[in-house]
Amino acid sequence: MFKDLDPILHSQLRLAVMSLLIGIKEAEFTFIREKTNATAGNLSVQVQKLKDAGYIEVIKQFKNNYPQTICKITPAGVAAFEAYVKALKGYLKAGK
Repeated sequence: MFKDLDPILHSQLRLAVMSLLIGIKEAEFTFIREKTNATAGNLSVQVQKLKDAGYIEVIKQFKNNYPQTICKITPAGVAAFEAYVKALKGYLKAGK
């Protein structure tokens, strides 16, 4: 009846990152940090976990001689997010 929730996405900050990226597809690290109100260090660790899972791609480049990090959701990340939302909806329906 209850499906297991993806442990990678079942973290407040990682879920927030994925929720942002699901709508805009890619964003700069600084934008994500501002929107989630996370510290750079904590966000960096969580972004790495999402990257290791194959849910996001991390692109490091330079813009006007400054380092820039772009996080981009992958097709696997979209599928995982959609499955997570579907599982949560199942939990909500079970309570009715």
